[in-house]
Amino acid sequence: MRALGTVKGHAPSVLIQPTEKAKYEKAWSHPEYRVVSPGENVAFVFRDVVRPVKGADCIDFGCGTGRGGHALAALYGLNVTLVDFASNCLDADVREALDEFPDKLRFAQHDLTKPLDIKARYGFCTDVMEHIPPDQVDTVLENILTAAKSVFFQIACVEDKLGGLVGHPLHLTVKNHDWWKAKLEEHGCFIRWSKDCTSHALFYVSRFATPADFLPHLRVNTPTEERKANVLANMALGLPECVPHETQSIEVMILAGGPSLADFEADIREKRAEGMPLITVNGAYNWALDRGLKPSATIIADPREFNKRFVEPHVDGCKYLLGSVCHPEVVKAAPADQTYLWHPGPNNDVAEVLKDLPGEHFPVNGGSTVMLRALPLLRMLGFQKFHIYGWDSCLRDDEHHAYSQDENTENDLTEITVGGRTFKCRLWMAAQAQEFIIIQKLIADEVEMAVYGDGLIAEIIKAHAEET
Repeated sequence: MRALGTVKGHAPSVLIQPTEKAKYEKAWSHPEYRVVSPGENVAFVFRDVVRPVKGADCIDFGCGTGRGGHALAALYGLNVTLVDFASNCLDADVREALDEFPDKLRFAQHDLTKPLDIKARYGFCTDVMEHIPPDQVDTVLENILTAAKSVFFQIACVEDKLGGLVGHPLHLTVKNHDWWKAKLEEHGCFIRWSKDCTSHALFYVSRFATPADFLPHLRVNTPTEERKANVLANMALGLPECVPHETQSIEVMILAGGPSLADFEADIREKRAEGMPLITVNGAYNWALDRGLKPSATIIADPREFNKRFVEPHVDGCKYLLGSVCHPEVVKAAPADQTYLWHPGPNNDVAEVLKDLPGEHFPVNGGSTVMLRALPLLRMLGFQKFHIYGWDSCLRDDEHHAYSQDENTENDLTEITVGGRTFKCRLWMAAQAQEFIIIQKLIADEVEMAVYGDGLIAEIIKAHAEET
């Protein structure tokens, strides 16, 4: 690239700026530009923060020498695609590794201002974004965040020191940590981790929400004082309480109310005809009765009065396992000689009431939904082998249940991605999925369960199995 001189009779021309690609190909021709490899230096930080799954795909965006991506492949077992627009950027030993380990390491020459046609679980982008011209930052970020589900960034926040090698500055967008944080959030990123190192900003981000992101937005559907009053009123009825039982080998079915429940009616009928106990939660009780299926037990945890319809009509022999926080009218509506109270716990408003009541009580740990209480409750009662139907924790064609239940239509919608699949969820569904992950770890050695269908809960179990 040459500069135009002065032509007699005309105004002097300006210096022609080299293209970004030409600028960096010139920079990579200088050995001193290769001395430091930012990606290589922070590969261990990526490992500690991201805890990547061995064998997963990763894109090293703006890979430079390639030493960083090479380290991710060699040390952590990732399948890495090195991406850069400079044809001469890679170190010689990295080029040799491309030929030696083609299944683990590959190179794609590509301009990040253009969309990528590859996708990966992880992205690795170190000391790249500060090199992007300001008017192209949004485009490059969009392309990176579209190509990788989650991305580790290291971004320099100071002027460059090697621009003199090419006669032009190399850091074109020099901003601080907070500016980059706001920019990433502007692009819909959830900041999983960040660190302000003054000269550099580190981020681990994703535009894909996890259920944990929505837990803070949920609200308890019944005031604390009302829940306490329910417990006192129900305990005054003198009903028996659920107590721990010896472990038994009987397999049981649990019917939750998700849309996939209807897909397995034939399977449920067959198991019931063979004598397998059938346990329902909430509206699945009526769904079963409408199909001539007699529940062995039903479980309710919600404190609101409208749940009264979930214990009617009565079924002879069915045990009504009702949370002590349930509305007293719900408890009174169930047949007293078939009803048992159980207490959500351990350390909550219910415990405050129980400590002042005589007798021994056995609180049931669990989460915010009836299914997340049903599993620990049934395990306390001695059951440990479960066939679960209709536990989707996601929408299907905008339907949240296999039957009409208007009370669950008012929450905001979100999307959750697991195992490469994206699920549309209400906030309570997203929270349930997150809590399930926690509870699953606590009871993994205590229960055996098969969750039928292709909903979010089943996908979480599948993804967990693939990662272990």
